[in-house]
Amino acid sequence: MATRRTFSSEFKREAVRLIKERGVSVAQAARDLDLHENVLRKWVRELSGDPEHAFPGQGQMKPEQAEIARLKKEVAKLRMERDILKKGRGLFRQGVDVKFGFVAKHRGAWPVGMMCGALGVSRSGFYAWLVRPRSWHSLSDEAIGQQVRQSFLDSDRTYGARRIWRDVLEAGHPCGLHRIERLMRTQALRARPRRRGLPVDRGERSSAAVAPNLLDRQFQAAAPNQKWAADFTYLWTAEGWLYVAVVLDLYSRRAVGWSMQSQMTTQLVTDALMMAIWRRGQPDALLHHSDRGSQYTSDRFQRLLGELGITCSMSRSGNCWDNSAMESFFKSLKTERIDRKVYRSRAEAKADVFDYIERFYNARRRHSTLGYLSPVQFEQQMQLA
Repeated sequence: MATRRTFSSEFKREAVRLIKERGVSVAQAARDLDLHENVLRKWVRELSGDPEHAFPGQGQMKPEQAEIARLKKEVAKLRMERDILKKGRGLFRQGVDVKFGFVAKHRGAWPVGMMCGALGVSRSGFYAWLVRPRSWHSLSDEAIGQQVRQSFLDSDRTYGARRIWRDVLEAGHPCGLHRIERLMRTQALRARPRRRGLPVDRGERSSAAVAPNLLDRQFQAAAPNQKWAADFTYLWTAEGWLYVAVVLDLYSRRAVGWSMQSQMTTQLVTDALMMAIWRRGQPDALLHHSDRGSQYTSDRFQRLLGELGITCSMSRSGNCWDNSAMESFFKSLKTERIDRKVYRSRAEAKADVFDYIERFYNARRRHSTLGYLSPVQFEQQMQLA
């Protein structure tokens, strides 16, 4: 394989001068210098176009070429810094341990010095951090951080810092609420925000069996089966609406009865009440509170209450706060489970609502009204007291 010949700037200039000043033809000069004619013509054009900067020499560039190369290098650096900052967004408010951890994780992708400069930490500090043993606080943060993430995932990404804090304390990690908030920010764990809208019952209401508001917003009960609150809501599926009726025992906020049907009928709320009776037994003195929906004011439902010896109480017309315990339950159900789902069938929606009520809300969900115990835990604890 022939070695490519190189020529000095002086050689090129003298070759062009041979043609331009001494009148030697390009063909003759090419034969004399053992060059290709096109090479000589290229040298002639280059010297004519820029006599001062032509033939800068091996490894050197013309000023405009050097400027283009410098700009390309600067653009490449800026792009790299942009990618670093894009990947490491949210790190500027974090401590140096978090930033150094980012550098260690990505040093195979970007130069260490560039990452350190972009994040505002020193390169020497990073290498010292690599060999320095981890502090007790850092190890503790890692252990608690894992527990924080596990609690967040177990709650189906619905728990905020206060409920997660109770889980962490229960797991045997003493710490403060602000630490939980910091670890949640570090891991970008954010509970689903609550919706502002309240559920609205647009069904026709009858005044035939409207009861007074005996509950009067007294949502606390001294014992189980003294005060029950009831209401229903609806959720959309690909097959149409699914209506969900629920009965809450205000003593523990436990969902003691529920029913799900495709029709908004009296049977819907009747089945929810009967489930509560089957599960809790027929109480001696019970107040049943609901709104003034046509399902609750119907003759059939009112006769059932009378046969069971249950006292009826109803919210004032158009006042959702009179049954705010139920409104809060349905808001939690929709915010923490339903609003993030697209149900292909009513059966799929029923299974998910059942899972939320029986496996999560009653058994595990920490309720702020109950001192951050679940309804089941609260009842068990009160039985032992």
